[in-house]
Amino acid sequence: MPPSESRPGGVAGKAPLTSGGGLVRRLGTGDAVVIGLGSMIGAGIFAALAPAARAAGSGLLLGLALAAVVAYCNATSSARLAAKYPESGGTYVYGRERLGEFWGYLAGWAFVVGKTASCAAMALTVGLYAWPSQAHAVAVAAVVALTAVNYAGVHKSAVLTRAIVAVVLAVLATVVVIALSSGSAEAARLDIGSDASLGGVMQAAGLLFFAFAGYARIATLGEEVRDPARTIPRAIPLALGITLLVYVAVAVAALMVLGSDGLAGAVAPLAEVVREAGLPGLAPVVQIGAAIAALGSLLALILGVSRTTLAMARDRHLPHVLAAVHPRFGVPHRAELAVGAVVAVLAATADLRGVIGFSSFGVLAYYAVANASAWTLAPDEGRPIRLIPAVGLVGCLALAFALPLSAVLTGAAVLAAGAAWYTARTLFKRARQR
Repeated sequence: MPPSESRPGGVAGKAPLTSGGGLVRRLGTGDAVVIGLGSMIGAGIFAALAPAARAAGSGLLLGLALAAVVAYCNATSSARLAAKYPESGGTYVYGRERLGEFWGYLAGWAFVVGKTASCAAMALTVGLYAWPSQAHAVAVAAVVALTAVNYAGVHKSAVLTRAIVAVVLAVLATVVVIALSSGSAEAARLDIGSDASLGGVMQAAGLLFFAFAGYARIATLGEEVRDPARTIPRAIPLALGITLLVYVAVAVAALMVLGSDGLAGAVAPLAEVVREAGLPGLAPVVQIGAAIAALGSLLALILGVSRTTLAMARDRHLPHVLAAVHPRFGVPHRAELAVGAVVAVLAATADLRGVIGFSSFGVLAYYAVANASAWTLAPDEGRPIRLIPAVGLVGCLALAFALPLSAVLTGAAVLAAGAAWYTARTLFKRARQR
């Protein structure tokens, strides 16, 4: 299939606005950065700090730094690959093209399953903050509403994400300023004590990686980005850099006010920060910010999962009917509706308290394939310095297996089930061809 058709991989320079049967290229650099920020500066910063502090203790900032290093390597590898293969699907496409069909499939499977669960978790976060007694009903309503926004076109999704990111950044900036200017802040609480261990720091890094992983959304939307060879390598590191600065500021402020023990025991850590800083009246504002942040993450997650579903459906690893692109809106409407329906069911019925660890395992496996794929690039294909994909690959595997045992076992079982399905399907196809 030529690159100018439904697989525009290998397109150099400026890409056409449409490619026969493909999606419409509407997103510029600013839109791509905003979508990445909407995924990363979302509910993760409100939800991941407490479990990470329980794991790392006073070594929380070391865990954040380790997560950032692995995320940087993953982002660099993903950006180089996305510029070469500007298609929907992200690492599913890179693994297929560079390592073989199985590895692409495994990456896509890990992403779709893990991120579908994350979508439900974000929806439930919206419900728990907005209306705790009706959390499941609110979660389902949020999924339906955001699926409708995505259905109307990716540009409308980018506009809504821009508004959500602005609100969340304003809330986080308020929390940081209040915390650092209060009499409760003590710099001594940033000191690393004897409670910090290598295993705890690595587990915290794995949990915090959940909050960083949103830059994949930029890559999975590669078929809807204008001039992807130029836009994606700019957008991914820019979004990651902004996110890291925000996370460091928030983590430092929370530690200085609550300390690692207080942060570890907090149910809503940032709301607790403003209470401890002497302004309890602002706690509801932080809760509203958390709900809006979860909406932003959910919006971007549905975008990413539906695009990977589209790519896998094109290759018939998922039902081919999901590969359709809407003739008017230029979006994978059937994939979006299918993802929305599954997430709505999960949000209505499930309790996904352990989803951070499970999602992190799946996403780390996904990025391990991305780094292995980037290793195979030739210098004239934009290969990064070999150290970057090497550190990224080793870091992903190390953090994945440092996660809580339940997350490791569940994640490994899901990957094994996906691999078994692929093997059975391949053997069946070969038997039919004989």
